[in-house]
Amino acid sequence: MNGSEFLQATQETIRVAVDTLGYSPNVYKMLRIPRRTLEVNIGVTMPDGSLETFLGYRSQHAAIFGPYKGGVRFHQNVTKDEVEALAILMSLKNSILGLPYGGAKGGVICDPLSLPQPVVEQIARGFVRGLKDMLGPYKDIPAPDINTNPRVMAWMLDEFLKGHSEFDFSVFTGKSTNIGGIEGRTAATGLGIAFIVREACKVRNISLRGATVAIQGFGNVGRGFALAVAAMGAKVVAITDATGGVYSPLGLDLQALSTHCEATRGVRGFTGADAITNAELFALPVDVLVPAAMEGQIDAQVAQTVRAAIVAEGANGPTTPDGSKVLHERGILEVPDILANAGGVTVSYFEWVQGRQGGLKWPERKVERYLDRYMVAAFNAVLATSLNYGVSMRDGANLFAVDRLAKGMAERGWVQGLK
Repeated sequence: MNGSEFLQATQETIRVAVDTLGYSPNVYKMLRIPRRTLEVNIGVTMPDGSLETFLGYRSQHAAIFGPYKGGVRFHQNVTKDEVEALAILMSLKNSILGLPYGGAKGGVICDPLSLPQPVVEQIARGFVRGLKDMLGPYKDIPAPDINTNPRVMAWMLDEFLKGHSEFDFSVFTGKSTNIGGIEGRTAATGLGIAFIVREACKVRNISLRGATVAIQGFGNVGRGFALAVAAMGAKVVAITDATGGVYSPLGLDLQALSTHCEATRGVRGFTGADAITNAELFALPVDVLVPAAMEGQIDAQVAQTVRAAIVAEGANGPTTPDGSKVLHERGILEVPDILANAGGVTVSYFEWVQGRQGGLKWPERKVERYLDRYMVAAFNAVLATSLNYGVSMRDGANLFAVDRLAKGMAERGWVQGLK
């Protein structure tokens, strides 16, 4: 699925939810496109002295409940349409979790893994310079995403502070704890998925202890989830990433695999398991399948091969609309991305609150306890909505989110009535 198709599918999601709720087409018109998307050209001096330009975007969707919030990714396949679709999804995600934010997303077209660190730093700083009037702790609060991390957030924060007289570090989240970050942020998305999988297993009467799990993607999200769910007693039997895949019916040694990945930058070649492809991973007879890589991985054809009882989406948009329909028709419980992977933005919210409290440090146990509470409350709200309307969890999540956004718009006078 390319960026244009991704945006169209996301807009269709909004339209279906608005129609199902019986709301005015004006609600759809307000939610179908971001409020604004800024394009930034970033000039960078390369190691050989030549000048290269990198194109970036920041899209802000709907600040109904508070400032815009969403990550920034550095990836060679970033497109404007993709960023806009992801901004819309962030509005839905923040709405489901009850966070006081609107949706935003950013991206720069580059491959940071192939670039020297000084070049990546120039890209990060140039991106912020281009957005300086859009960002702020009460305007738009970026965070890490694909190929960005606390180091990149530190560069961005420093560049932002150069143009402001007030030293407010809460304008960026996902920072290191040394400069105002929060304990547990790096593991938050994966841990949040583990909490969701635990609740989904209860719905399907599956004991999490001993439950078998397959994961596509072993980056920050996939690895964090694997470690968290294994600590809860589940057995991770298969993992794939961009380099290949590994499978062991007895369960993978996650620590050894992590060490291998740090040394080789991928799971391929790990000696403690058999090789496996993505197609084979999706078709494994496991209890839980977690796609935690890129969007558009499970289409209708792939969905026909899935044998897991539960699919919990760790990535953004890993299942196409047709794929989601097939999963639902086959009785597979699909927990959508806007619920399953919301742990990252939820703990980013905690970090923002921590910053607003003058840097009062939250201990990691408090962060985990609050994250558990937020994720369970959201899961139960979405489950209740899906049961009330007789729809899938994906559709239930969309209905719950759009209903809250629509009511907020009506209360603020953005639309004159909902019907």
